[in-house]
Amino acid sequence: MENGINNGAGAITVSALNYIDLSSTDTHQSVSLLKQACLDCGFFYVVNHGISEKFMDEVFSQSRRMFSLPLSEKMKLLRNKKHRGYTPVLDEHLDHENQVHVGDYKEGYYIGVEVAEDDPKAEKPFYGPNVWPAPDILPGWRETMEEFHRQALEVAKAVSRLIALALDLDVHFFDKQEMLGEAIATLRLLHYEGKISDPSNGIFGAGAHSDFGLVTLLATDDVLGLQICRDKDAKPQLWEYVPPVKGAFIVNLGDMLERWSNCIFKSTLHRVVGNGQERYSIAYFVEPSHDCLVECLPTCKSENNPPKFPPILCRTYLSQRYSDTHTDLTKYEEIKK
Repeated sequence: MENGINNGAGAITVSALNYIDLSSTDTHQSVSLLKQACLDCGFFYVVNHGISEKFMDEVFSQSRRMFSLPLSEKMKLLRNKKHRGYTPVLDEHLDHENQVHVGDYKEGYYIGVEVAEDDPKAEKPFYGPNVWPAPDILPGWRETMEEFHRQALEVAKAVSRLIALALDLDVHFFDKQEMLGEAIATLRLLHYEGKISDPSNGIFGAGAHSDFGLVTLLATDDVLGLQICRDKDAKPQLWEYVPPVKGAFIVNLGDMLERWSNCIFKSTLHRVVGNGQERYSIAYFVEPSHDCLVECLPTCKSENNPPKFPPILCRTYLSQRYSDTHTDLTKYEEIKK
């Protein structure tokens, strides 16, 4: 569903998404609404998820504090090869077809699953120690982000159980150790500085893309910016805004789930278009464990609908997708010289 609103510069199209209430005892209704959303556009809202608005406000406040640091301080926290830490404006390039000259006009900060450097698990591509600002610069920052990381993973697991039921799987299918039991879960703080996007010239807050993994939870401030395209093959593509909803997560499915479900569920193209207002958002990306083999689910294939993709290890798939969309770190070493 969609409707029109006026933002002072003419009517714009706004998407009306399903709401999934995680506090509801009517599981059948929740699964039905979620399945409808997953078949339609792969985006929906999640409300009553258990994370308090007061705590969410604190996470946003701490995010703003970090991004307000001088660039010289933020560059000391530059992302490492494990994709932990600060990503400068233009670091990410999501839409190579349309963003011909520059990357995304946003800055970000990655926080993953904290694993000590001497832990054997730290040898895996997406596990290891995080890059943390010094406590005297941002007191309480690490503690806030670690607590949000923990709580958001529980929300993602609750959503995954509804997804499992919607795919006619056991409710705890994704809870297995080799799946979300050792999840690759990445929190990413995002800041759009207020540049006005110009889609006709390839200027975006975030270029058009679909997410890599299983599901993404997104919390935003009250500034409109996120757009989705329900049919990526349409000419021309039609884009709809997804309005922010206070206290809700916007949830979308990733490419890995589309692959797992043999394209029954949709991973939808989306982008961020800036309108000149500063914008903050918090994304939480959830993928299965490094060693999880992503292959067509038993309920999603048949003699008439064989698997569309070969099996692939999660770590192999994610490593390639990150490599394709981020600036080579050697570029920053050259700048320092």
